[in-house]
Amino acid sequence: MRRPGGDRGQVSIEFLGMTPLIILTLVLMWQAVLVGYAFTLAGNAADEGVRAGTAAPRGERYGVCRQAALKHLSGAWRGGASVSGCDQSGYVTVDVGVKVPVLFPGSVDFPLTVHGHAGAVEEVKD
Repeated sequence: MRRPGGDRGQVSIEFLGMTPLIILTLVLMWQAVLVGYAFTLAGNAADEGVRAGTAAPRGERYGVCRQAALKHLSGAWRGGASVSGCDQSGYVTVDVGVKVPVLFPGSVDFPLTVHGHAGAVEEVKD
């Protein structure tokens, strides 16, 4: 014998029970996307910095290199970024560190910094 109404509404109840798990999965996937994007931004900024640094005279290299690397980061990502290197002769290397945000760039950052590294041979001789 079946009860009156049977299993009516069961799917709705199960969906409501799964909603927090679905939302948590989406948030974790979004955070993984932000980590990957931070790696992409750090690598691109290091490439741009070393490209500008190899063409600059040695006395101006650090400033030109740093400015070019930070130019390619938007304001929200630029806040926690660090640029090092740029001052070698012969083979110029640049390291860019970018903080990984929690859910939205410009808000709270994880205590995790991703690094991008690039190097190129110097073009200008002083």
